[in-house]
Amino acid sequence: MATLTAKERTDFTRSSLRNIRTSGHVPGIIYGKDTGNKPVSLDSVELIKTLRDEGKNTVITLDVSGEKHSVMVTDLQTDPLKNEITHADFQVVNMSEDIEVEVPIHLTGEAIGVKNGGVLQQPLYALTVKAKPKAIPQTIEADISNLDVNEVLTIADLPAGGDYSFNHESDEVVASILPPQQQETAEIDEEESADAQPEGENKEQ
Repeated sequence: MATLTAKERTDFTRSSLRNIRTSGHVPGIIYGKDTGNKPVSLDSVELIKTLRDEGKNTVITLDVSGEKHSVMVTDLQTDPLKNEITHADFQVVNMSEDIEVEVPIHLTGEAIGVKNGGVLQQPLYALTVKAKPKAIPQTIEADISNLDVNEVLTIADLPAGGDYSFNHESDEVVASILPPQQQETAEIDEEESADAQPEGENKEQ
């Protein structure tokens, strides 16, 4: 479990937030049912490195002046122009209690139906997973290799482990393969449009 050092914030003015960010730090807040809200700041590079190496759903130990909190990142605000994290929310977690988090779905393999000209549709890109903090996966792998045209992959087909469960209906569709788009109708319409000419056209003058 990665440990990051954070400082408690007491100045909430805009100038203070600006100074925190320009100094290479990220303002954030720690919250929990037994913790309340605790504004903090921490090193931006260290936070980004931890999330990149461990994953967004990893449990982090935040050391705030010697007081340690087991937390998970629940929200990251970013500046799209600068591509920088501008604020982070950290939820205190109990390592022995189940929590629910969003976990991204990663489709693997190339579907048979796609090879045959079908079109892949993915209505779900993330799943709500219930588990103890350390058992939460970083991604849910969904193999679509055997998926053919007019077939669907549902929640029931996913490899749920004994350490976590999905908070979804078992028949909810994760991915499907639609038939190849039919061009006949479009071609017929195009031919009819080409054949149709304005009244009086091509008549001798």
